[in-house]
Amino acid sequence: MVITRFAPSPTGQLHIGGARTALFNYLYSKNQKGKFLLRIEDTDKERSKKIYENQIIDSLSWLGVNFDDNVFYQSQNIKKHIEVANQLLKNNFAYKCYCTQEELDQKREIAKQNSVNYIYDGKCRDLIEEKNLPYVVRLKIEKNKKIMLYDGVQGDVEIDTSTLEDFILLRSDNTPTYNLSASVDDKLMNITHVIRGDDHKINALKQIMIFQYMGWKLPKYFHIPLIHSEDGKKLSKRDNASTTEDYKKIGILPIALRNYLLRLGWSYKDKEIFNDEESIKYFSLKNIGKSPSKLDFERIKSLNEFYIKNLNENILIENLITYIKTYKKKLDDKIIVNITSNINILKNKSKTLEDIYNNSNFIYDFQKKLDVINDKNKTIINEFYSELVKLKSYDEEKISQINQDIIKNNNIKFKDLGQPLRLILTGSNQAPSIKDIIKILGISETINRIKLHIS
Repeated sequence: MVITRFAPSPTGQLHIGGARTALFNYLYSKNQKGKFLLRIEDTDKERSKKIYENQIIDSLSWLGVNFDDNVFYQSQNIKKHIEVANQLLKNNFAYKCYCTQEELDQKREIAKQNSVNYIYDGKCRDLIEEKNLPYVVRLKIEKNKKIMLYDGVQGDVEIDTSTLEDFILLRSDNTPTYNLSASVDDKLMNITHVIRGDDHKINALKQIMIFQYMGWKLPKYFHIPLIHSEDGKKLSKRDNASTTEDYKKIGILPIALRNYLLRLGWSYKDKEIFNDEESIKYFSLKNIGKSPSKLDFERIKSLNEFYIKNLNENILIENLITYIKTYKKKLDDKIIVNITSNINILKNKSKTLEDIYNNSNFIYDFQKKLDVINDKNKTIINEFYSELVKLKSYDEEKISQINQDIIKNNNIKFKDLGQPLRLILTGSNQAPSIKDIIKILGISETINRIKLHIS
């Protein structure tokens, strides 16, 4: 059975690159009728926070990337990590290193002065006698050998082991390092396919050595190119578009972001839009590109606009209500009902849920716009008001007739009536049509707002 995993550290919010990695792992496992597991790598006690763990899990659920079984916590398995390190020591695949930090720093500085990369020189590698001193445990890498990473995306990656130092497995406080913990966890979880960012390629080579020394069957590795910003640099928090939370705050729909991430570095023929079933059916690791992907924020908004226009109305409303209650000021339930019941009007030209919210601003946050009435439009606004008060309820046909009669009687264009009326009713030039504004506000509220300007 195919078993994949996503293994984030809960030291920050879910990165957009991590979200794509999780999505690829999820889709491949489901395509293969396998399992997708979540491992929280929480061994860094100082930086790991429960709030970030919850945010990661919530974001995955929001994207529809659902993991199987219970969450696997790396911290609960430290004893097993240490046990494996001791087994490597016993089999002479690892050794105790007594070098002090000061000694290593001095050697590192000398290497820097000579403009060469520092690699631990193996001073303690062949020591026989035990010392009653603090030590770390290092993996004993066989030198002058070739080690191969068979990568399903990048192709075969070969490296000379002489370029790798004997890396640390256990620190001086007996805590395991990342490569040891990740290797042991992948073995215990029976991971068959490791799909992750290509910044882990060197880690993969180190983990392969641990697997080989322990006699474990290797998983298959797939290293995905990183996501770059629009200017071609590695995506960072300064870009304000690096985490899933950044997209949720501006009202990007989960289905839109998921579809965008799916197509970011992966393709299936010329198809652009995928529903959940299609993304699972067509996903293949063979179609992942080798080059870094560049984030295109305008493309994300374009996709989001597509889904706002075409998504089932009830699903769109559900997303909008959640968005408003999570990221915007508290609104009365009656106002929210008014907004959602008019969503077909308010979503016009909207690219995000935030746009829909802003389009509805005139409903609940009306402020009288000064200097709207002047000598030029005073007559036509009063005439419109006089006709509107005759209506008992909203009647689109009668309102259209009122507009036409006023335009004809005063020999004006529609904008001469529409522009000041829109400002009176909404306080903004960016608002729906006059008929739609009146429909949303209702006859009574419309009359009251006009009255504020003509009384």
